[in-house]
Amino acid sequence: MKLLMPTDSPSFFDRGRRESIFGAAAVMSATAVAVLAGRDALAKDAKPTAAQLEADTRILNTALGAELEAVAAYQVGAESGLLTPATKTVALQFQGHHKSHADTLAGAIRKLGGKPVDAKGRYDFPTDKLKAEADVLRFAAGLERGAVSAYLNAVPLFNDRGLSQAAASILGDEAMHWAVFRQVLGETPVVPSAFMS
Repeated sequence: MKLLMPTDSPSFFDRGRRESIFGAAAVMSATAVAVLAGRDALAKDAKPTAAQLEADTRILNTALGAELEAVAAYQVGAESGLLTPATKTVALQFQGHHKSHADTLAGAIRKLGGKPVDAKGRYDFPTDKLKAEADVLRFAAGLERGAVSAYLNAVPLFNDRGLSQAAASILGDEAMHWAVFRQVLGETPVVPSAFMS
C-alpha cells in the first residue's frame, strides 16, 4: 500500500480543499454546540429523573474522556517530528475539533449538574511504533475509527434525545476525520462496509 503524501496529492491538502472539508465540520460542530450548550435540551414537558440525569452524565463523561485522550494523541503526533507541515496543519485542526468537542461535552455535563472528568496525567500511546508519518496517520485513523464506533453506540443510550442528536453530530465529524486519514493513507475514504458497528 503506497502512502499518498501531501506532495503527491496537492489537491487534497490545498487550502480550498481543506476549507471545504473543515467548513463541513464546522457546521457539524455548530449543531453539537447548539444542542449541548445553546439550547436547554432538558427543558421539556417531562422532567428527567435523577437516574436519567446520572446515566446521561456518565455517557457524556465517557465521551469527554475519549475526546481528551484524542487531544493528547494529536499532540503526540504533532510533536513527533514525523509529519510534513501540511499534514501537521490538518492534524492540529482535527485536534482543535476534539478540543471543541471536549469543551462542549464538559459544558453539557455541568449543565446536568455533574462534574466533568479531567484529562489523565499520562496516556499509554504506542509511541515506540511511530517511526514514520504513515505510522502516525494510521494511529490517528485508528483513534478516529474508535471514536466513530463509540459515538454510534452512545447515540441510542441517551435518555435526552437532544443529547443523542448532539452525539450524532460529533459522530459525523469523527467519521470525516477517519475518511480523511484513509484517503491520505491511499485507502478508499469510504468505510469498508455500508454499516458501522
